[in-house]
Amino acid sequence: MFKELAAQGVSPALLQKVRDQRAQWGEIACGDSTPRFIYEGCEVWEAAIHAILAGENLLLVGEKATGKNVLAENLADLFGRPRRTVSFHVATDQAALIGTDTLRNGAVEFRPGPIADVAVKGAFGILDEINMARNDAIAVLHATLDFRRVIDLPGYEPIFLHPATRFIATMNHDYLGTRELNEALSSRFVILHMPTIAEGALRHLLRVQFPALSGRALDQLVGLFFDLHRKAEHGEISSKAVDLRGLLAALRLMESGLAPATALDMGMTHKSFDAFEQEIVRDVIRLRFDAREPASALFEARR
Repeated sequence: MFKELAAQGVSPALLQKVRDQRAQWGEIACGDSTPRFIYEGCEVWEAAIHAILAGENLLLVGEKATGKNVLAENLADLFGRPRRTVSFHVATDQAALIGTDTLRNGAVEFRPGPIADVAVKGAFGILDEINMARNDAIAVLHATLDFRRVIDLPGYEPIFLHPATRFIATMNHDYLGTRELNEALSSRFVILHMPTIAEGALRHLLRVQFPALSGRALDQLVGLFFDLHRKAEHGEISSKAVDLRGLLAALRLMESGLAPATALDMGMTHKSFDAFEQEIVRDVIRLRFDAREPASALFEARR
């Protein structure tokens, strides 16, 4: 990944500091260390790396399709640390995060949860959609994320966070069920606002993931994504169809031979369940793609 970040313009001196930090922490086998996607954006990368080197926990804030989770996972890979993701929802409580008592071989013992596991192993904990957390879960995070770096367990020895342990949280204000972070929790992070993916970054992502795409198809797909993004910005549609994961899924369906119109319906149009909005999205797709065009026409290697 160092080579890719250098190509993006990330400071060589900063990348050397990352190498030095990796050496200080020691290498840990993390399985396949080659990420499927690499975040594009030199300024964001440099800000995030500085935060990790400074020992801070990082909160990534932005709309969907801004690469929050990709960057969080990339940071763990860059620093050579294992990672564990916790997805917050209404049922996430203290026991689900820290752990709970369990009976094993006739004795009660502590079964660690993901936060305790991250703390002990010096891993990077990715706290996905942290603004969906319940109050008791937030109380756990208050104690874990502050300067003491310790988890107190009633009846057990406290867990002290490994020096390499970092927490990277993500949040999107627009999702149903989210709420504002309280001041005490937000003060435990440095906050990075994630910009909308740039056209060049999207083009590069699609080219890397689908090298057989023709230049014309690449232009069509990038244009379609930003057409939908503009309509969402202007309030003509919701942001549901502006789904980068959906676009990539649609392309995988096209690679397998499914017609582009059907694939884009499955990956993007049907993300909204409003019939009127679906028709607007289909109209945008029709402006870019001929409904009769086969998938093979989009891939140079298949012509």
